[in-house]
Formats: sequence, structure tokens, C-alpha cells
Amino acid sequence: MITATVTAQAQRWHRRKQARPGEILGAALACFAERGFAATRLDDVAQRAGVTKGTLYLYFPNKEELFKAVVAQALVPNLERGEALLSEPGEPQPAAALLAQLIHGWVELARSPASAIPKIIVSEAGNFPDLARFYREHVVDRGMALMRRVLQLGIARGDFREVELDDTVLCIFAPLLLAMLWRHSLGRHEPASFDLDALCETHLQLLLNGLRACRPGGDRGIGKDAS
Repeated sequence: MITATVTAQAQRWHRRKQARPGEILGAALACFAERGFAATRLDDVAQRAGVTKGTLYLYFPNKEELFKAVVAQALVPNLERGEALLSEPGEPQPAAALLAQLIHGWVELARSPASAIPKIIVSEAGNFPDLARFYREHVVDRGMALMRRVLQLGIARGDFREVELDDTVLCIFAPLLLAMLWRHSLGRHEPASFDLDALCETHLQLLLNGLRACRPGGDRGIGKDAS
């Protein structure tokens, strides 16, 4: 009986040890979202995660590396899912459908605690340029490259009109970024938050109407059903 109890305790401890990095990252994201990067202390993160500061250091050598790991866990999988849409076997989906899926995926991200990360970067980039560079390389550049591929696909197929790719990508992301920044700044003082789903649909329809190519006979090719 004693042996069985010890074995069960060892198994629980092993599972707990395996879960610790994820628990620490979850606690870190919550602390960063509430206090920003500079004001968050590793003691705060450790306490929230239910571990000692020494245990935290076993997984993350400093606060900068902890923040980078938070970004990698919270945002990179969303980019990977988007990239997978363009790498599926066979013919890719219509560009309008891909664009709709990417923007709808953004809504789920905007509802999550990870939506605080862009505000942290914007507000503290000047004091922590290494974090800003990391975010630019691993999130911004990758996201822009993904959206550029969708536009190129639509143009190549004749569904989207010719546009300047980089400027158009910035126009696609600008309202989405503003919504995240608003939620974690002025939105905290609003009596009622705006409807992310409605914003998504409005933005998507404006994009599709602006991007669609004119076809002979006046048919512009992309209807509302594409979303």
C-alpha cells in the first residue's frame, strides 16, 4: 500500500513537473497583460504560477527570455495554422476564403489573453529594443509574409486586382491591431466593448470589395458568400 502511494505521488510530481513550463508561461502572460513588461517582476510570475523563483529560473534564465517564450507559445501557433492553410496538399483554397479564415482566426486571438502582447510591444519597444526586434522577426514579418502570399495567390488567379502588396498588407492588419490596442487601453474604460465579430465581418467585406478584380460583363468575381 505504501509503495503504491509513493508511486502515485511520484507520477503526480512527474506530471506536475512536465506541466510547469506551461503554467509559468500562462502566469507570465497574465502578469505582463496586467502590468506591462517593465513593471512585472519574476517574483510576481513565480507566485502566480505557484512555484519558487528558483524553479522559474530552471526553465527561463531571465525575464526577457520568459517574454519571448510567452510570445512563441501564445502567437506563433496561430501563424503556423495560417501557413498550413497554404501548404495543404492539392490546389489551395480560393484566396477570398483563405483571407476570411485568417481574419476569423484573428477574432479568436483577439479574445484571448494573448491580445495584450501587441500593446506591450508598442508601449515598451523603445526601452526594450531587443524584444521589439524579436517580435518583429517572429510575429510581424511572418504574419505579413503569410498575408502577402494570400494576396499573390488571388492576383495570380485573377480573383484579386493588382495591388501594391506591402501597403495592402499594412491596410489589412491596421484595423486588427487597433482593435487589440483599444481593448487593452481605452477599451478598459468603455461602458461596453465593441463587437469583434461585427468588426471582423465589416473589415472583411471592405477588403473583398476593394480587392476583387473586375471581370468582363461587369462581374467582379467575389461575392459575400466567400467569407
